[in-house]
Amino acid sequence: MAEDVDARKRALRAELRERRRVTPRTKRAVDEKALTQNLIQLSSDLHAGYLAAYLSTPDEPDTRDFLRWAAEQGTRVLIPVSRDDGLLDWAHYDGAAEDVDVLGMPTPTGELLGPIAINDVDLILVPAACVERGSGMRMGWGMGYFDKTLGSMESCPPVYAVIFDDELVDSVPRERHDMPVNGVVTPGGIVTF
Repeated sequence: MAEDVDARKRALRAELRERRRVTPRTKRAVDEKALTQNLIQLSSDLHAGYLAAYLSTPDEPDTRDFLRWAAEQGTRVLIPVSRDDGLLDWAHYDGAAEDVDVLGMPTPTGELLGPIAINDVDLILVPAACVERGSGMRMGWGMGYFDKTLGSMESCPPVYAVIFDDELVDSVPRERHDMPVNGVVTPGGIVTF
């Protein structure tokens, strides 16, 4: 059974990666502008003065314009830094220089704050491969970093996945450790579950 779920997840991730890869640049540019506006709207609606987000990779919905806006507004922003042990450290983002972590993911260059730094944020924005409509079950990219982080928090603020519109799907293969989100932000809007 677990092998079947794992195989379905791998197949779905491959399909979603390919779909992202072949999306025309012009559509991506329009989508990313709309996504930035929706992220600003969500952050404003939730009065998020302190948030945890991530620096997107080239295939992910772009978060950098939103993160720069947040930093300019005086919002404190934490960005994850992957560790070898499967946990996330966090560092403050100021819109300046970037580096990469042990997985090659983009990170800020500031001081590492440790895994519990995320406990004080007002909003968490996470990447996802897709999210199940209705239940909010999130399927990530297979490393489990965000599932571990969210599953270990005593008191979790609202968590929203950042995805493209067609990645809000009817059903997601799931395992016991998978964590749902409270909503999604897409170029088409904000959906709260």
